[in-house]
Amino acid sequence: MKKKSIYIATTFDTKSEEALYIRDLIIATDLSVTTIDLSTKSSQNHPQADISAQDVAAHHPEGIQAVFCGDRGKAMVAMALAFEHFILSRDDIAGIVGLGGSGGTALITPAMQALPIGMPKLMVSTMASGDVSNYVGASDISMLYSVTDIAGLNRISRQVLANAAHSIAGAVKFEVPEAKDEKPALGLTMFGVTTPCMQAISAQLSEQFDCLIFHATGTGGTAMEKLAGSHLLNGLLDITTTEICDMMFGGVLACGPDRLDVVAKTKIPYVGSCGALDMVNFGNPDTIPAHYKDRLFYPHNAQVTLMRTTKEENQKMGEWIGHKLNACEGEVRFLIPEGGVSALDAPDQLFWSSENDKALFEALEKTVNQTERRRLIRVPYNINDPRFAEEAVTQFKEIWNKK
Repeated sequence: MKKKSIYIATTFDTKSEEALYIRDLIIATDLSVTTIDLSTKSSQNHPQADISAQDVAAHHPEGIQAVFCGDRGKAMVAMALAFEHFILSRDDIAGIVGLGGSGGTALITPAMQALPIGMPKLMVSTMASGDVSNYVGASDISMLYSVTDIAGLNRISRQVLANAAHSIAGAVKFEVPEAKDEKPALGLTMFGVTTPCMQAISAQLSEQFDCLIFHATGTGGTAMEKLAGSHLLNGLLDITTTEICDMMFGGVLACGPDRLDVVAKTKIPYVGSCGALDMVNFGNPDTIPAHYKDRLFYPHNAQVTLMRTTKEENQKMGEWIGHKLNACEGEVRFLIPEGGVSALDAPDQLFWSSENDKALFEALEKTVNQTERRRLIRVPYNINDPRFAEEAVTQFKEIWNKK
């Protein structure tokens, strides 16, 4: 079996002293280390690094010249892509620690995000005390604020870097205790307006399954799908697909365009639905784009404003989801709640519109190529009706038992 190693990644033309300091502290714990140079200013080798910047740059789809192009901004973006491809080509990574300022953090963390959940990842960064959402994404990257700039060793940086070295060493050396009689893990998506549904589903499945509920805030669905892609989930009850609204129509809680792709790639047992596809999320009213000024809004709180989706938008979403489902060859059931897709989309509620919902449902039915394994199921209840939850549980158990 190939010996695993802790990777240390940084730009050796500016941060070799710090990288070697961390290297020596990790080696003192009897763990193996591999140092990686990500310098982009020139193609000069830095002999202290085990893996040169040239070796990493060669993994760029357009070759080494895409990285060493003479333009710092373009070079950093290109090296980030090359490093991600390089990392995914390795099979000896026990954990990874990165060192960087704003540029280095943006360069290193995309590769960290590409690694499986659970593999130790630590980014020592001057940016770690601010908004780190773009650096962390849906991954489990730990961000450690460097306090001083990463520009040489001093009484502060030695302590911070030593903590980094010992943290990554400890995470690698001490394994997570194996759980006894661990239940299969399920990913469930929930929003405030679909909470009763997901609580009922979780209650009915929790005896047999470990139910992990993800808040559908853009990163929630992404995190769930990353876990599924890492084979850390055994099934999905993706009832709340509202992030698709924001992605398609400019809301603030958007998923990425690859939403649902993991279902096709993994063939994971999947039950989905239209949860909260009646709303696009914005901040306070002043943040709403001007071209939406005449739309129907619901003030959820002082900082969150919900906008009702239109008939045309629902049709587009139905077609988008339908095409995604058509790529799925595993067991897929997508439930259509005829009584409304959220707590606000119910009779006598502000967002109730059977016409808008009809456009969504019909677009799904026209787009999805239904088979024995890929089915749309109409349910004559609101998504929060206990009978809808019962149907979702029934459908999931049916495909689980097939598995």
